[in-house]
Amino acid sequence: MLSALLSFLAAFFFSVFARAAPIQPVELLVFSPTITSPTDSTVWITNTKANVTWITSNIPAEKQNSTGLLLLGYNSSGSENLDIYHPLASQFPLSQGWVEFVVPYNLTYRTDYIVVLFGDSGNASPQFTITPNTASQA
Repeated sequence: MLSALLSFLAAFFFSVFARAAPIQPVELLVFSPTITSPTDSTVWITNTKANVTWITSNIPAEKQNSTGLLLLGYNSSGSENLDIYHPLASQFPLSQGWVEFVVPYNLTYRTDYIVVLFGDSGNASPQFTITPNTASQA
């Protein structure tokens, strides 16, 4: 009986005097770069150099040293169909505002290609066209 009373008093004491530390909100910075090129009138040719450009003036100071990932996809049935296994470019500085790469040689003609630029969030370009390089297929 005495041990039950001591247990109750100990639990009461700790529940009255124990305080939980307040939880401080953590601000998460999300930077989604605005792509300026390609545009809807852009045509890339396979197996040639191309570049993607984006606005850098709004990069938060905390994200100035972030690197990017550029994926190619196409819009179909409400999906972006991103090729996550074959990035066009990776590990480039987002603060640079552009990246150059070679358009993959094995792409088919489409008018609904997009690129998605990832920093810590993704931003998709308008749809554009990629056409096979007939000179490289001869």
